[in-house]
Amino acid sequence: VQLQASGGGLVQAGGSLRLSCAASGRTFSSYGMGWFRQAPGKEREFVAAITRNSADTYYADSEKGRFTISRDNAKNTLYLQMNSLKPEDTAVYYCAAQAATPFRYSASARYDYWGQGTQVIVSS
Repeated sequence: VQLQASGGGLVQAGGSLRLSCAASGRTFSSYGMGWFRQAPGKEREFVAAITRNSADTYYADSEKGRFTISRDNAKNTLYLQMNSLKPEDTAVYYCAAQAATPFRYSASARYDYWGQGTQVIVSS
């Protein structure tokens, strides 16, 4: 499956952005999906994940209540709604797809496919 992330940009602290990840190729609904981010000089970290049928969602503690992950399997698209953005949210955001079960949602090494990343910059 090929993944194309979009929707990043420059936003002031307290603002919102909605990231999208368009999937093509194999059946999108066969994959658990996740968002990760990587800030300059830091390791890639888990942000949020969602199971194949949207039954379960998972968030890193720092994103709970601010970010919402969702997917539309009919449109082969994954979303990340980010509200109340903070300067520390500045990073390149990546979407990823995982075929294996059980769904190891926070383990980046378990994901099979990655998008190219979209830059989010939050100014103070």
